Amino acid sequence: MAASRAILRVSRWRFAPSIALLPLMVVGCNQTAFPKAPAAGSQMSPAIVEPYLKIQEALASDSVDDVKANAGNLATAATALGAPAMRIDTTALQLASFDDLADARTKFGALSEAIDTYMTGLKLSPAEGVRVAFCPMVRKPWLQKDGSLRNPYHGSEMPTCGSFRN
Repeated sequence: MAASRAILRVSRWRFAPSIALLPLMVVGCNQTAFPKAPAAGSQMSPAIVEPYLKIQEALASDSVDDVKANAGNLATAATALGAPAMRIDTTALQLASFDDLADARTKFGALSEAIDTYMTGLKLSPAEGVRVAFCPMVRKPWLQKDGSLRNPYHGSEMPTCGSFRN
């Protein structure tokens, strides 16, 4: 009996710090600490879409001009959206450190998937005049302005490869 009381006392002591931190964890998870998620049916944040479109256009033109700067701007905007946009933030930072055009296109694909997943999950639409396209060769989506296809994954080699989603 004495042994079970000793175990109980040790057990209480071992878990006491965890229980003592519980109020801090609850306060730390206060919803006001996180930005409010966009309402379903609203448009994707222009702070994300505008730098993204500049990257898409550059890659479609076989260029990497300003890709790093725009990826950095996009990462900053994603950080402001809070935890649901963490994958966008992470992939934008990875794109900001590309090595060459091929690497930039690969990292752009991961960013595009992150944005597509975010938009789908929160039921957001792209900005007005922007559509989602899909490349069957690399099996990745991308956003672009209305008009003819400008595939960022293949650039001038196959500029119209893909199709717009309905």
